[in-house]
Amino acid sequence: MTDPSTAAPGSAAAPGSAPALGPRMAFIAQYAARHPGDVATRLRGEAVADVLAVLAPLPTPVAVDILRRLEPGEIGALLLAAAPPVAREWAVGLDPLRLAQVSAQLDDEARERTLAALPPALAEEVRFITSFPPGTAGSLMDTRVARFGAALSVSEALERVRALGGRRISDLVLTDDLGRFEGVVRLQDLVGATPSEAIGAIRNPDAPSILPMAVREDVLALMETHRLTTLPVVDQEGGVVGIIRYDGLVAAAKQDALGNLQQMVGGSAEEKALSPPRVGVRSRLPWLLINLLTAFLAASVVGLFEETIARVTALAVMLPVVAGQSGNTGAQALAVTMRGLALREIRVRHLPALLRKEALVGTFNGLAVAAVTSAGVMVWSQSLGLAGVMFLSMIMSMVAASLAGAIIPVLLVRLRRDPAVASSIILTTVTDIAGFFSFLGLATLLMRFL
Repeated sequence: MTDPSTAAPGSAAAPGSAPALGPRMAFIAQYAARHPGDVATRLRGEAVADVLAVLAPLPTPVAVDILRRLEPGEIGALLLAAAPPVAREWAVGLDPLRLAQVSAQLDDEARERTLAALPPALAEEVRFITSFPPGTAGSLMDTRVARFGAALSVSEALERVRALGGRRISDLVLTDDLGRFEGVVRLQDLVGATPSEAIGAIRNPDAPSILPMAVREDVLALMETHRLTTLPVVDQEGGVVGIIRYDGLVAAAKQDALGNLQQMVGGSAEEKALSPPRVGVRSRLPWLLINLLTAFLAASVVGLFEETIARVTALAVMLPVVAGQSGNTGAQALAVTMRGLALREIRVRHLPALLRKEALVGTFNGLAVAAVTSAGVMVWSQSLGLAGVMFLSMIMSMVAASLAGAIIPVLLVRLRRDPAVASSIILTTVTDIAGFFSFLGLATLLMRFL
């Protein structure tokens, strides 16, 4: 590696070589071989040229070890920026699943250029994985599956596991002569078995498998129900086409959860912290305009009670209190319901039970909050009527918000829509309207007591 302190100022790197390292990157590079995980963490979000300067001089195994820990978008940018021979060595070192994730982040031209540089067999594996829609079992699987015959002895199977070297194996996938799935053998069971025993005798024939087009939620449910570390993916004829490893699924679930978090407030799952500004504008602006329309809708409710507010101006001061409290209540119910749907704790059929629970929660919380709020209004306004209106409207709005927070995501699931997409914007509209209408409506009905 070139010492940056000895490089002439303004000197250019030789064609195809890595750019000169700055002092900070040079310090990080010293620990690349010993602490690849920490180095990868430090390199995330750095400029492509700086990361390339750290990785290019490293031995290929070390560079690949760091590379596979970066985000797919960052890996793709590095493969495109590196010299072609270096990019090819790095790509070959990555597994097909990771390359498929990288490929999905590239535009069509860059994807084809990257795949064309790979060995034909590896490029075909990547294309096979990317042929499945995002979020399906096929898009999450590793096609490099070590298949074992049930007739192999334990000692023969162990010898073959040793020969596979760095291949990650926690379960042995058993297949027949036609490649059809016949069960799995846990590695710990294999190690503890009699060497001469056939591995078919210690297999789990009831081990689950899944079809490539199954959705991610079904994969997660199977792996959690059966406490799996791997899940074979089979085609319609039962032939093994890949395997989903637990760490890969966890990473995918993490990305899905973060995407849902962004979508709940009208963002895009594709937008990253350092994405180009146009990505943020394109994903956020439509929902902001929708939110503007719904805000006018909520404001129109206030307009219906213009005469009431003109007669009792204190009502205008109290409006944000009602709307804010009902909004927070709805957000709590929404978060709990979204978690239940994501973890498959509840289904659409559980809606009646969910509504009963949220109605009770909203009522008890509403009573407690309403008591405190009305006491504060009484001290501030010295009006028993205004305090009573606040007490009743707070209970009504909080119960309505709790019910809305439960209904909205379940209804979206029933309509086969993603419950995470801008659900908080819909909820905000509902809670504002419910809060404004209950408070101002009660004030209008009880005007003579104010």
